[in-house]
Formats: sequence, structure tokens, C-alpha cells
Amino acid sequence: MCTVCGCGDGETRIEGQGQGRDEGHVHHHEHEHVLPDGTVIRHTHDHAGHSHAQAHVHDHGHGHDHGHDHGGGTLHYGHGAAGASVPGMSQTRLVRIEQDILAKNDSFAAVNRQLFAAKGVFVLNLMSSPGSGKTTLLARTLTDLKGRFPVAVIEGDQQTSFDADRIRATGARAIQINTGKGCHLDAQMITQAVGGLGVADDSVLFIENVGNLVCPAGFDLGEARKVVVLSVTEGEDKPLKYPNMFAAADLLLVTKVDLLPHLTFDVERMIGYARQLKPGLEVMQVSSTTGQGLDAWYTWIDAGLAKARRRA
Repeated sequence: MCTVCGCGDGETRIEGQGQGRDEGHVHHHEHEHVLPDGTVIRHTHDHAGHSHAQAHVHDHGHGHDHGHDHGGGTLHYGHGAAGASVPGMSQTRLVRIEQDILAKNDSFAAVNRQLFAAKGVFVLNLMSSPGSGKTTLLARTLTDLKGRFPVAVIEGDQQTSFDADRIRATGARAIQINTGKGCHLDAQMITQAVGGLGVADDSVLFIENVGNLVCPAGFDLGEARKVVVLSVTEGEDKPLKYPNMFAAADLLLVTKVDLLPHLTFDVERMIGYARQLKPGLEVMQVSSTTGQGLDAWYTWIDAGLAKARRRA
């Protein structure tokens, strides 16, 4: 979880507001370990994309990339109170940094939540890995629900306004947040974006988070519901690989189900894994292409908005 890296010092730009506050972070760490057999393990951690490239160089001088598995088991860096490891930093220090970052974020999230509640706004935080079909689903949703109630969209990406442009093409109001090297949206970004976007009373606000199944799970934005989107073209073991995301979710949308006849993806197994982490997790299977399952999704949104309006 990237909170241990000190998220909050980098490059964030909210479209239409000039150069935003510095909120990204450099997530590039390199270090090495020498094992008892002389093997040198070099780790390059790039948390912006959450790829972990690991190269082994042996005494005989032949370097090759692999997953630490020549019968040698698994290297774990997620043990300890912090659930992560940073060279030269103790677990106590990591925990303290994470607590400080999240406490600041949560204070902004609380203000956001109060504002949304007062205005009767139903806020959804949509999270997924890149390529899940999240933007396509959102564009189809906005098109199908046009005129039913006011909507607005906050788009989060590291760079470009491509997704916000797609959303505006449906007629919906949208603002783009570019996080630079940052790998998630945080609550203060949402505060700024809402100020520039303008959100109507008794409306739905969709927040499309940066494509990433790790960091967005840890940051409360002031949303009413967290929705995780997983396509059938991804691995069915994703819930177990990224447990914090699925444990935090209020709804799991399984997308691209029209492709199932052409795949070996086991939907029920994936749902079973997800419910190991979040018993009773609500699941909907949808297709943005054929429209399968979308009526249930729209009914779910209607119900959430009705509840938000009653509280206002």
C-alpha cells in the first residue's frame, strides 16, 4: 500500500484549475539483498504502476528475470505491522507515516461526506485495474440514464484527459484530475474538483479512480459506496491477489460477460474468492456491449440516490 511511501509530494493537476497542489509521489526504490548462497537479488519498486521487477544475478554472471521460484519458495515483504517494507525504515516508522497520511485524508473525506449528505448527492467511487471497461461502462450508464437525474463525473488518471473527453461526449459534466506520479485519488483532490465542477443537489456523482487495485482501496474520498469493477478478461484470482480492494468494496461489477463463451474464466470461483474477503458482497454481472445486467445496476443507483435524498 503506497501510503508508506509518503503520498503527497509530487505532481497533481486538476483540469481547469491551472497547476494544482503537489500531491503525487516518486515511487521508485532500488535495493538489493545477498542471500547465503551468494545470490544477489535486486528489487526495483515502481509503485506508480505497481510493477515489481526482480532480477537475480548469480555468481556465474548470468542474469535473468524470474519469479524467485527455482524451488526457493516465496519472498514476502508484506509481513509486519505496516504490511509493507521500505529499506532503512522501521515498521514503527512506517506505521506512523501511514497513520499521519490517512488521518489528514480522512479529515478531508469527512468534510466531503458532510457536503454530499447536505446536498442529497449519491457518490460512487469506481475502482479497477486498467482495461476493466470501467470508462466504457460509465459512458453507457450516463447515456442510458440521461435526463433521469443530474449527474457529474470526476475522472482520475495519471495523465491525459481522454476519459473526461469521452464522458463529456455523453452530455455529462466532467472534470479531469491528473495525478502525475500519484497512483490514486485522495479526498483533498475531490474537494478541489467538486469546487471547480459544481455538483447539483439531489444528483449522482461518479468518481472514476486511477486504474489500480492497490492504493485506491486505502483512501476514503467521502463517497457513499465503493464499487470495484473486474472484467472477465482478467484473472479470476484477482480478489485473493488484491484483498484490500475487494474487502473494502460495497459492490462488485463483473464486466464484459458477453465474452465468457470465448474464455475459460470461472465467474463463480472468482465470486467465491471475493466473498471470502467480504461475506455477503453484492455482485452484478454486466455487459456494456449487450446491456446484460445493466437494469439491475441502474436500479441499484436509483436506490442509492433515493436514500441520499432522504438524508438531505
